[in-house]
Amino acid sequence: MELTVNGARVYAATGGRNFDPDLPVIVFLHGAGLDHTVWALPARYFAHHDCSVLAVDLPGHGRSEGAPLTSIEAMADWVVKLLDEAALGRAALAGHSMGALAALDCAGRHGDRVRAVALMGAAPKMPVHPDLLAAAEANDPLAFELMTSWGFGPSGHFGGARMPGSWMMGGGERLLQRIPDGVLHADLSACNAYQGAMAAAENVTCPLLIVMGDQDKMTPARAGAKLVAAIAGAQQVTIPACGHMMLAEKPDESLDALKTIL
Repeated sequence: MELTVNGARVYAATGGRNFDPDLPVIVFLHGAGLDHTVWALPARYFAHHDCSVLAVDLPGHGRSEGAPLTSIEAMADWVVKLLDEAALGRAALAGHSMGALAALDCAGRHGDRVRAVALMGAAPKMPVHPDLLAAAEANDPLAFELMTSWGFGPSGHFGGARMPGSWMMGGGERLLQRIPDGVLHADLSACNAYQGAMAAAENVTCPLLIVMGDQDKMTPARAGAKLVAAIAGAQQVTIPACGHMMLAEKPDESLDALKTIL
């Protein structure tokens, strides 16, 4: 499915079903340097279980046009414009990593447009290691290696892929290699600079779930727990033996967690 937001073409996968705005809608938001394909399993599941889905490519990513957005706040506002273009009053938001910050900020500042939120791999702050930022700014392939090495937990490093013959870390690195120069640096800089998570958390009024990997090095579970404590009624799910890239490492457990709120 294609939409136009801010004058640029936006691609959104619909999970293999025609988009029906009369069904409950879920918008899936990917992390830094990634695209809609990370949501393949959840998007397809919910699209075939009485929901409509928009697994979007953010501007400058995947099949979407335009320059990458340079702040988490801009991403949150962009989500509202996406809803407007799709003629949607409200939707549930599911975000991973950078996408989780955008979903949280959107729910905190545009609560009337959000019916539920699922945050995967989220923390109040997401500082980015200077070596990773420098490599991304230089468009150095080292950035892809660092992200996959730090992002995947034990199942990624030691051959724990659910699909025989697949290589999680290699696949993750190849996905990052597809992005245009400058996009990863813009994404990581936005995460590094964002300071609004706790203020947004205090303003969230819809049901909210935080999914954490117990071996996540990028957004440790103890940091995610701070968000849980800041949001009245927030739920949490911690996935054992899982790093930051939970959608690839633990796809079934990630989907089971999302089912509890979306």
